[in-house]
Amino acid sequence: DADWGTVKLTPEQQDILLGAEPAMFKPAAGAWGRRGWTHVRLADADSATLKSALSMAWRNTAPKSLATMHTR
Repeated sequence: DADWGTVKLTPEQQDILLGAEPAMFKPAAGAWGRRGWTHVRLADADSATLKSALSMAWRNTAPKSLATMHTR
């Protein structure tokens, strides 16, 4: 819906973001959430944190040849 987005993180990345911004992030329900799928409350997301979460999710799912070209 318009209030939430979802990113595919590793469980470790998810733990970091949940610890840092618990109002902004929550795990998806069930096994999806335990595997790192994470909901983002868009209204609470500042641009820097959202960009970081999106970048992590992109690197997690992009073909390795692209991901290594765009790492910082």
